[in-house]
Amino acid sequence: MRKIFALILLMTMTIGSGMAQKGKAEPVVLIHTDYGDITLKLYNDTPKHRDNFLKLIKSGWYNGSPFHRVIRNFMIQGGQNKDGRVDPGYKVDAEILPNHIHKKGALAAARQGDMINPQKKSSGSQFYIVQGRVFPTKELKSLSYKMGKEFTEDQIKVYSTTGGTPHLDGEYTVFGEVISGLDVIDKIAKVETARGDRPIKDVNMTIKILE
Repeated sequence: MRKIFALILLMTMTIGSGMAQKGKAEPVVLIHTDYGDITLKLYNDTPKHRDNFLKLIKSGWYNGSPFHRVIRNFMIQGGQNKDGRVDPGYKVDAEILPNHIHKKGALAAARQGDMINPQKKSSGSQFYIVQGRVFPTKELKSLSYKMGKEFTEDQIKVYSTTGGTPHLDGEYTVFGEVISGLDVIDKIAKVETARGDRPIKDVNMTIKILE
């Protein structure tokens, strides 16, 4: 009888722990720039990317570093530290999920190409925030055919109203999204750039954890 009671108790604790993890609040971080602040939430169902991003923020990796690649109607990219190191020397396993798409404001991890990185592993620190553009429904249908995948009704609604970069879906890990500051992304995306899409005047950032 005691063994049965102990087993039931253990099962209850395990289930309770799982429910607690599932209901855990998503971390919120703030990127401060001279163009304004961008607030993002990090998804709990991409835990490797979430935890790695939080670890780098806590270490101060991003503070004083630039958005070094900016392409209007596409994305703004950062990730190297202020000393110029491109990444911390490791990769993060892909966590590509169909429920996280490249809508405007999506936070995703940059990576090396498929030829040398067929597992689609992410850079240890390089990230980008999607600006993208609005796609007419007809264009989305054509893109769907080229990609060999069907967009859901919800995805079509998002890409045809809010916009994004749908052709990146399934190729890169999206691990968060902007909850305020989309206008700041637009401002940064408009800056004048030079060779390599690097802003002529540095757009530096600091990142801190809010929740």
